[in-house]
Amino acid sequence: MTVAKAPANEPGAAGSMIKSELVQRIAGQNPHLYQRDIENIVNAVLGEITAALARGDRVELRGFGAFSVKHRPARTGRNPRTGAHVSVDQKSVPFFKTGKEMRERLNKSAPV
Repeated sequence: MTVAKAPANEPGAAGSMIKSELVQRIAGQNPHLYQRDIENIVNAVLGEITAALARGDRVELRGFGAFSVKHRPARTGRNPRTGAHVSVDQKSVPFFKTGKEMRERLNKSAPV
């Protein structure tokens, strides 16, 4: 019997997790909590990170990483299809830098 794997860009694909799956996993590890409460907590945490970034603040979660905003200046770009020059407005983009503890866990050599 073979098991078909979902493409990497689809929810539930191996190696990816969507917010509802995160909530379900936390609920499975904490059966004494209601799933709706866990969902509210996850939404509150993500909402506060988003609000802080919108204010231009930096959010640091020790051992996990830091979220910040990088500002990209306006520039002249090129349409790859036509080759025409186009102006690209300035924009702000979210940036995440992993923490030392997370980097160490990700780069731990696999047991042989």
